[in-house]
Amino acid sequence: MYKAVKIERGSSGWGGPLVIQPTEKKNKIVSVTGGGIDPVTAKIAELTGAIPVDGFNTGVSDSEIAVVIIDCGGTARCGVYPKKRIYTVNLTAVGQSGPLAQYITSDVYVSGVTEKNISLYDGEVKAEVPDEPVKEAKPAEQNVQSKGKQGFLTRLGKATGGVVGKFYQAGRDTIDTVIKNVIPFMAFVSMLVGLILGSGIGDWIANTISPYAGTIPGLLVISIICAIPVLSPLLGPGAVIAQIVGVLVGVQIGNGSIPPQYALPALFAIDPQVGCDFIPVGLSLGDAEPETVEVGVPAILMSRLITGPASVLIAYAFSIGLY
Repeated sequence: MYKAVKIERGSSGWGGPLVIQPTEKKNKIVSVTGGGIDPVTAKIAELTGAIPVDGFNTGVSDSEIAVVIIDCGGTARCGVYPKKRIYTVNLTAVGQSGPLAQYITSDVYVSGVTEKNISLYDGEVKAEVPDEPVKEAKPAEQNVQSKGKQGFLTRLGKATGGVVGKFYQAGRDTIDTVIKNVIPFMAFVSMLVGLILGSGIGDWIANTISPYAGTIPGLLVISIICAIPVLSPLLGPGAVIAQIVGVLVGVQIGNGSIPPQYALPALFAIDPQVGCDFIPVGLSLGDAEPETVEVGVPAILMSRLITGPASVLIAYAFSIGLY
C-alpha cells in the first residue's frame, strides 16, 4: 500500500503544495536531474513506497509516472511535464518561466524543494491530477451561423479579423517572452561584464583562458570536457556554463587578449553540453517508447564527444577570412 506525501515549496520557491499519492499504475518517481537518483527523489520514494527511477537511463511511460523531479533553471524543461499535467517538482527555485510558462500552474508544479519540504500526508487525496480547466461554452447565439450563402464582404471581414487576431496574440506572446526571459538575461550578462571589468578578474581570465581559448587544440580540449557524458547533463541546466564562459571569452576578445577569428569556434567549443539535460524530456515529449529513451539518451550523449570537437573544426574553417 502506497502512502501519500505533501511537497511544499522551498524558501524561495514557487507553486504547490502538491500531494502525491502513488497507485499501482502510477508508481514511478522519476528523477531527471542529470543522472542518478537525487536525495529528493530518494526521500519521496522512501516515504511513499514507490519506485525511484533514473530518467536518464530508464524510459518510463507517462501513465506510470506519479511525480517527476527536475533541476531546470527556467528553460523549456520546466513546462514540459506540467503541459502534460504530470506532477513536477523542481529542485531549483524557478516559477512560471520559459517558453511553456503558461502551462506551469501551482496545482501541478512546485519549485525550490529540498528534503525538509517533504512530509507524510494523512488527509484525503484526489485520485488523479486535475484536468485542464474547462473553457466556458460560448453563448448559443454566437454559434448560430447563417444557413444562407455568405457574401464576399462577410468572408473577407472574418478572414481579416482572424489574421489580425493572430498577429495581435503573437505580439502579446512576444512581449511576454521578452519581459520574462530576454530582459532578465540581458541584465545578468550586463552585471557579469561589469563584474569582470571592475574587479580585475579579466586579467586573471586572460592569463588562464587565453592559452586554451586562443588556440584550436585548446578549444578542442574545452569542447571534449564539456561533452563528457557524465558531465554534460550536469553542465546543461540553465546553460549557466555556456553563458558565463561565453561572456568571459567575449570580453577577452574585445580586449584583444584572444584573436577575433576564434570567436566562432569558441562558441561551439563551450556549447556541446547544451540540451544534454533535456534529452530524456525531449524524447518523452516526442512520445518515444521507453526502450527508445533507454537507448537514445546514452547514444546522443556519446555522439556529442564526436560532434562537439567536429563543430569546432568546422567553425574554425568557416571563420577563416572573416576578420
